[in-house]
Amino acid sequence: MIALTGWTLAWLIGAALLAGWVDAVVGGGGIIQLPALLVGLPSGVPVATVSGTNKLSSVAGTATATVSYLRSVRVRWQAAVPLVMAAWAGSSTGAHLVRHVPRKWFTPVVLVVLVGIGIYTLRRPELGLQHSPRRPGIGSIVLLCAIGLVIGLWDGLVGPGTGSFLIIALVALLGYGFLQASALAKIANLATNLGALVVFLGSGHILWMPGLPMAAANLTGGLLGSRTAIKHGSAFVRRVFLVVIVVLGVRLAWQVVEEFAG
Repeated sequence: MIALTGWTLAWLIGAALLAGWVDAVVGGGGIIQLPALLVGLPSGVPVATVSGTNKLSSVAGTATATVSYLRSVRVRWQAAVPLVMAAWAGSSTGAHLVRHVPRKWFTPVVLVVLVGIGIYTLRRPELGLQHSPRRPGIGSIVLLCAIGLVIGLWDGLVGPGTGSFLIIALVALLGYGFLQASALAKIANLATNLGALVVFLGSGHILWMPGLPMAAANLTGGLLGSRTAIKHGSAFVRRVFLVVIVVLGVRLAWQVVEEFAG
């Protein structure tokens, strides 16, 4: 049992609430919640335990946001099923590997990809504002499986940015609008969270306190965030997406500097 002060618990709950809102709107809530756990928990807590506690909190908000999206946004299940299955498989594999694969070399690669995504989105103002998905076919299914597997693996290994990566992949590669991509990405992100959580539960890498109150806060943030996205539509989601991209980029750049300086 790890003892936490009241201020630390309040800090983690507040971070989970904000992360749930951001994650529901555009993804990337993990960039808020995971660093908050790293700061708030003692340095001796294993990385796998930090990740497991993060997943316990994240899955509550993601599930709530997913239900809200499903009530308001039409989902193409012929696209969702292969994406979800591949995402679960990738995330489960990543969660198994998280104790063995060093993160130092992953961060610079993700930073480069993230900067490229931000520039690509900024230079194409119409990107994601029209919903023109490709017709279902073997090529689209293979692409969906590849997206789910690769991004799911990332979520199991590290986590932050998963929702954003899913959204931009669906928008840029398959022609989805941001709102429809957000709904499909939320379903896939729920699968990645559950896939990793099952692995962490099995290995005992969960801190129930503060995980459970953080889960309640994340759930509340997810509910509020999904309603915000549905109310304001794709243009609003695109603007929030660009803001989150900047935050992700700055955080990852700082992490790269710290890792290589150390």
